Amino acid sequence: MDAILEAARQLRDDASELIPKLIADCKQIDWIYNPLEYAWLPHSEWIHRFSGNGANTLLVGMNPGHGMGNTGVPFGCPEQVRDFLEIVNLDVGQPPTLHPKRPVYGLECPKPEVSGRRIWTFLAEHYHTPKAISEHIYIVNHCPLWMFNEAGQNITPDKLTGQAAKQLKEVCDRHLRAVVDQMGITRVIGVGRYAQKQAATIFNEIEIDWVPHPSPASPFANQNGGADWRAAFAEVLGI
Repeated sequence: MDAILEAARQLRDDASELIPKLIADCKQIDWIYNPLEYAWLPHSEWIHRFSGNGANTLLVGMNPGHGMGNTGVPFGCPEQVRDFLEIVNLDVGQPPTLHPKRPVYGLECPKPEVSGRRIWTFLAEHYHTPKAISEHIYIVNHCPLWMFNEAGQNITPDKLTGQAAKQLKEVCDRHLRAVVDQMGITRVIGVGRYAQKQAATIFNEIEIDWVPHPSPASPFANQNGGADWRAAFAEVLGI
């Protein structure tokens, strides 16, 4: 657990150092938030409570969206973080500069994140408690940065080019390797193809798999009221 916390601190600091270079190099990015900075308290609580319980499967997302952007927890739909994970009463600060269309409300954010809601409600149905989940599964994002353009539209890491983007990938790869090594992870499941591909470039000694992303922007994730995605998730988890 201490090693995972230290790896997260290193990722936080390295990613923040790259923010000015990323904005200068990547013309499609105008704003970058680092939730590991301003939402460090709930993020570190997530690590303290759930990284040391014996999980050998790692779910890897691409980068924060609205959920982790407010809560500091990967796929951290605010209602799930409060009501299911019971991560509450922790201060969340603000990014150094705030986009008017991307406010940060912290753990009390009233807006749900559909992707996070889908993941956590599914896991809750099958494992019942957060601790039981964490005995099998831990969750991280490959990249810790929440990025968007001047209009406030999300810009995902797969859209980045240039030297700063290459440096960011190296920083993120190093963190993912540290988590896998320290936790004794034997299987990585990418949430979406991008995350799977990033894991596949790092690891050749463990199993790499994927599950379709549960985003509401994905036609597959919405099929049959989400039942097809839930079936795919159950199949890849073997539950």
